[in-house]
Amino acid sequence: MTMKIAFLGIGLMGAPMALNLLKAGFPITVWNRSNGKTGTVREAGALVADTPADAVSGADIVITMVSDGSAVEDLLFGSGAAERILEGAIVIDMSSIKPEEARAHARRLADLGVSHLDAPVSGGTRGAQNGTLAIMAGGEEQAFARAAKVFEPMGRAILLGPSGSGQLAKLANQAIVAITIGAVAEATLLVREGGIDPARFRAVLKGGFADSVILQQHGERMQSSDFTPGGRSAFQLKDLDNVLAECRNMGLSLPLTTLQRDRFADLVSRLDGGDLDHSALFLELLDRNHLS
Repeated sequence: MTMKIAFLGIGLMGAPMALNLLKAGFPITVWNRSNGKTGTVREAGALVADTPADAVSGADIVITMVSDGSAVEDLLFGSGAAERILEGAIVIDMSSIKPEEARAHARRLADLGVSHLDAPVSGGTRGAQNGTLAIMAGGEEQAFARAAKVFEPMGRAILLGPSGSGQLAKLANQAIVAITIGAVAEATLLVREGGIDPARFRAVLKGGFADSVILQQHGERMQSSDFTPGGRSAFQLKDLDNVLAECRNMGLSLPLTTLQRDRFADLVSRLDGGDLDHSALFLELLDRNHLS
């Protein structure tokens, strides 16, 4: 029998992920804080619930895709949804939150007879649309095996360890993303100011050691000044804050991550770039160099 899915959080990432699940034939009920954003998935065949508790009622799989750990906690436990989830169901939290928050949610759900997987993603809106997300999972092997068919339409999922492991991997991923965006921004500015077309620069590096998705996609964004959000800078900053909080708990120092965190804080706070794509870190670099 096809598993029934409740999908909570139909935003930039959640909407295309839910659409791919619908295309794969899963019956889905969705909920979003702003009901107006559910039109596309409704037209594709999803049912739209008025409350999170209504959405999860009768679902075998509950997927959450919201902004942060506090939002996940409020969604599951503050709204009364957790008590309406079927015993034996699985909650898959695909939001990016702190590992300790994921572990706490797993414990609370286990007391209700509900399994939990923390499964944050990487790949941005393009990966969400194309069903090619990198899905980093933490939790029990049995729950992961049961959820395997649900992951397939959204991307490639790998179980990394117990609860919290997916979130820790996502933090490491976000450190790489932030540092690489900074490097691409500096390289783009360097060649531009030196008289080289950044598009030709990206082309000549294709397949080389310095090539990356960030170079090709975000380098193009930087050149065209198209910072329509795929991954918001405010969320990148939140993730970097979580990286450094985890590092403090582990007694680690990550200097490049710390530098990028401070640059994103400047972009978000002083330059009012929180709602721009995280490739807009290029604007912070331009400002630093008194260029436009």
